[in-house]
Amino acid sequence: MSVNIAEFRHDFAIIAGWLPFGGKVLDLGCGDGALLEYLKSSLEIRGYGVEKDDANWLACMSKGINVIQMDLEAGLSDFEDQSFDTVILSQTLQAVHNTEGIVREMLRIGREVIVTFPNFGYWRHRAQSLQGRMPVSKNLPYQWYDTPNVHLCTIYDFDQFCINCNINVKQRLVLTANQPVTFMPNLMGSLAMYRLESMPKK
Repeated sequence: MSVNIAEFRHDFAIIAGWLPFGGKVLDLGCGDGALLEYLKSSLEIRGYGVEKDDANWLACMSKGINVIQMDLEAGLSDFEDQSFDTVILSQTLQAVHNTEGIVREMLRIGREVIVTFPNFGYWRHRAQSLQGRMPVSKNLPYQWYDTPNVHLCTIYDFDQFCINCNINVKQRLVLTANQPVTFMPNLMGSLAMYRLESMPKK
């Protein structure tokens, strides 16, 4: 079954451009499996998902997605070292508690890691905060009282996190309204996308 790229978020196409054709991919917090479905159609990947929500798990199953129902916070010890070409955490980083632990586990089981997240430093988010309100936007769609987000961060925060954790950033792309942002990305960018790998041993 072919999938029309226009039906999906622009970040799906960018993620696809960072993956090898026919590669083995693990999508953590895969939701309803839309990303894996797209990657399977466009790149013939061998895709696997991890999802804890019952409704999303059933949606994945109905699409023929290989999905394991489990909580990321419980750990990824069942996966062997370097058992995937790429491990993806797409717009889920802000909803996990043990950020460092999960990213390190992703780097253990994947040769490469892709992380995307809404940039809390985006100027529209800052403007809402200055007005005394928690930001709500396309990339941060929840109200303060029903949000699953626990760790919002800026692009600068994540850059420093990678330095502190000795993680190599292979590529970083910042988007707003599906367009790349190169000027003052921490202020002007709404979505951050990273390709990561473990720092080469000396």
